[in-house]
Amino acid sequence: MEIKIREVVANDYTKVVFLWNVVLGVRTVTDENFRVTMEQMIKAGNYKTFVALLDKHVVGFISTVHALAVGSGNGYLHITGLAVHNDFQRHRIGTELLRFTENYAKDIGISSIILCTGMKRTVAHAFYEHNGYDKDSYCFDKIIKLD
Repeated sequence: MEIKIREVVANDYTKVVFLWNVVLGVRTVTDENFRVTMEQMIKAGNYKTFVALLDKHVVGFISTVHALAVGSGNGYLHITGLAVHNDFQRHRIGTELLRFTENYAKDIGISSIILCTGMKRTVAHAFYEHNGYDKDSYCFDKIIKLD
């Protein structure tokens, strides 16, 4: 079973939306808002989303943003989403997506990658640690009510 990884294209959007909703449990992602967001991200130029394919079928994705930070040289790569279809978990697809992203970071001169994951996602924590990621900080968020 050969895993191929490439940059996302418009024909992949529905499958990636499915993964956001079903695997990650983010129920607010629709085909339409995903398309609009992807168009904005492509225009910005510092976002990349890659998909993993098995037999030409999208079975996983990883989304990143190249962020700048004072004192950080070329900045860092922030993984903003990673999901693998439930039927294909534990088949090295997530690991391959991480390795692909790490090589992409090296290619553009970035030596630091960060990600945040939910506190209760202990299986995901073990996966990241198994792949060499250190648990070294907390991520905080706050929802701001827009009037």
